[in-house]
Amino acid sequence: MSYTVVIVGRPNVGKSTLYNRLTGTDDAIVDPTAGVTRDRKYGIGEWGRKSFVVIDTGGLAEEDEAGFEREINSQVALAVQEADMVLFLVDGKEGVTDGDRMIAQKMRKSKREIVLLCNKVDTSDKESWINEFWELGLGDQIWPISANNGYGTGDLMEYIATKIPSEEELEESELPKIAIVGKPNVGKSSLINALTGKDRAIVSDVAGTTRDAINTVYKAFGRELILIDTAGLRKRKLIDNDIEFYSSIRTIKAIRNSDVCLLLIDATEGITRQDLSIFKEVTEANKGIVILVNKWDLVEKDHKTVDQYSAELRQKLAPMTDVPIFYTSTVTKQRILKALEKAVDVAQNRKVKIPTAKLNEVMLPLIENYPPPIYKGKDVKIKYVTQLPTKSPAIAFFCNTPQYIKEPYMRYLENKLREHFHFEGIPVRLYFRKK
Repeated sequence: MSYTVVIVGRPNVGKSTLYNRLTGTDDAIVDPTAGVTRDRKYGIGEWGRKSFVVIDTGGLAEEDEAGFEREINSQVALAVQEADMVLFLVDGKEGVTDGDRMIAQKMRKSKREIVLLCNKVDTSDKESWINEFWELGLGDQIWPISANNGYGTGDLMEYIATKIPSEEELEESELPKIAIVGKPNVGKSSLINALTGKDRAIVSDVAGTTRDAINTVYKAFGRELILIDTAGLRKRKLIDNDIEFYSSIRTIKAIRNSDVCLLLIDATEGITRQDLSIFKEVTEANKGIVILVNKWDLVEKDHKTVDQYSAELRQKLAPMTDVPIFYTSTVTKQRILKALEKAVDVAQNRKVKIPTAKLNEVMLPLIENYPPPIYKGKDVKIKYVTQLPTKSPAIAFFCNTPQYIKEPYMRYLENKLREHFHFEGIPVRLYFRKK
């Protein structure tokens, strides 16, 4: 399940700043000029062990003659439609405006949980600013926050986390969920059709034909699994209409609802920046991944082509280089069943639980032979290793000074874990904790 939070409000009330605060990024442009955020942005917020999708929107406004505000209003309406919770941001310094009243009216019709946030309250003595916003009639609580300095946003994140079901509370299907992802026109729907032997999804040469995620129960290898066909992920600046945006959000949610993603790459183009962006979306969601280099039948090749192509791919996917790669064609059905079978294996890899004794037996001698570098004259000693009880693999290393473990040594430990344990196609999270 993907819990989705959308931020709405008038132009220039601080939505992008709040988005950056919730996602811990600086992805959204922050500018005092009203209306800078025209396209929606989406990212991931995390609190504790829970995560949620965050959507930043353009400012809701009255329509002008050019129809620009009309377009923004329409896009925001679609974002709200996809949301579980709406964060309605107002400017405490400026007070209630007609624009706020207009948005409040829209939000009351949305049938979503509305959380009213009074922004620019950066100290406790300004909390009285919230009082005039009671007239908007949105619930029995107004949250004083400062998106700029973080005042009150910790409590907000905690509140959002309470609304997200824990893994134990979710009644999820035990069938492996395989999402088929990739940029538009790479062959995702053709792959579904080739696997199922019927036109389950519409196939077209026009990029972006598939609008929504489509689930298909599929029987193979003596078991059932769920195939999720998704709309193509475009570069976000190229999402130029409402349906494209709607599809992109659905795709992000499909990734986060899956166990493993089949990432299709166009063999005739090679791996692109957009492919790598999708790869990052999948790994950051801690999902398994299998790469299908599709349209392989269209590539001129010799006995060295596969090795050269694979080497280039793995170089660009580093440090996660043990990703299964299959060279496929949805036209000839070449290797597509083998790729799907591997995806089912990878789904099982996500569930692997390594006994603590075995982890320490393998990893501690390796750490002793190649210890973490001395930092600021202090030895860094790792004494104990254990796997955390999470849905996807996460390994905790207990040490005397966890803050001194740097990125190169983290990569060394991850490589050793992959070398000795079966994590093929699976992101592995590492945590360093005080002993």
